[in-house]
Amino acid sequence: MKLLSARLLACLGLVWLGVSLSASARADDWYPSRYGADDTLGAINLLSPEKVVRAARLVKTGKTYSLAVVTGAGSPAYHPRQYAMTVLQLSDGTGATLGSNRAVGNDDLLYTWMGIGSQIDGLGHMGIDHVYYNGNRAEDFVVTTGLTKLATHELPPIVTRGVVLDIARVLNTDMLAEGTPINRREIEAAATSQGVAIESGDVVLLHTGWLNLLDVDNERFMAGQPGLGLEGARYLAKLGVVAVGADNWALEVIPAEDPEQAFPVHPELLAKNGVYILENMDTRELVADGVSEFLFVLGQPKFEGAVQAIINPVAIR
Repeated sequence: MKLLSARLLACLGLVWLGVSLSASARADDWYPSRYGADDTLGAINLLSPEKVVRAARLVKTGKTYSLAVVTGAGSPAYHPRQYAMTVLQLSDGTGATLGSNRAVGNDDLLYTWMGIGSQIDGLGHMGIDHVYYNGNRAEDFVVTTGLTKLATHELPPIVTRGVVLDIARVLNTDMLAEGTPINRREIEAAATSQGVAIESGDVVLLHTGWLNLLDVDNERFMAGQPGLGLEGARYLAKLGVVAVGADNWALEVIPAEDPEQAFPVHPELLAKNGVYILENMDTRELVADGVSEFLFVLGQPKFEGAVQAIINPVAIR
C-alpha cells in the first residue's frame, strides 16, 4: 500500500510538473506568428493599398525630407563594422579613351557591412536562443552566402503613414541622456502633446536629439544612448506598427534597463512581433518644422540574402 501510494504521488508529481512546464511554455509562446505559420514578412502584412492612399492624403506642401545620414569611412558603427570605398579610375587622364567620342569614366568598388549608417534590420537579424521570427531556426536558413529566408531583399516597398514623436521636447530637453528609456508613458505623452494617434500600419520614429553627437563626439555617440525600452517596444507592437526607428544607432536604450540583458528590444520587436527596426534616422529637420505625421516611403535595396540594408527613407509632407 505504501509502495502504491509512493508511486501514485510520483506520477501525480510528474503530471503536475508536465502541466507546469506546458503552462510555462505557453506563457512565453511567440510563434507561430499571428500572420500564419509560414509567414516571413511580419508586420508588413499590416500595409495595404488603402493605407497608402490615406497616407498620401497627408501630403500638403510637397516638401521632402531625407531621413538618412551620410555613410562613409568615418561613420561610427558597432564594432567591427566598417565601410571602405575604392574608386576605380578607368581613365585618369593618361590612359586610352573609348570610341571615336573619346569617352572616359570611373567605377567604384564598395566593401561594407550592411549594418552601418541609416539602416533597416530585417527579421533575420536577431532572435532568441538561435530561433528567429516565426520559429525559424538558424540551422534552417542562415548560410554564409546569405539568408535563404527573412532576407531584406524579399521585402516589398514600405509606403505608409509615418509619425515622428519629439520625445526630447516632451521631456523638456534638447537631447536625452544616455540610458534614458522611452516607454509607454513617454510615447503617450509625446503623442498627446502633438495631437496624433498611432495607428495600425504606421511607421513610428522617436526623436531624442542623440544624432546631434554624430561627427561631433562619435565616441560618446557609440558609448550608450537614450532609446526605446522593453515596455515601450511591447506597447508599439501591440498598436500594430510596421517599423520603429530612432535618431540613434541601435534604437533601444543603452545601457539596457536590465543590466543582465543584451539588446532585449531587438528580439522583442523582430523575433516576437515581426516589427522592423530603423536605425540612425535623421529626424532633426522634421521636428524643427513641427511635423508630426507624413507620408513615409522606403524602397530598400535588393541585395540578395541580406540581413540588414543601408537605406535612405523619405518623409513627404
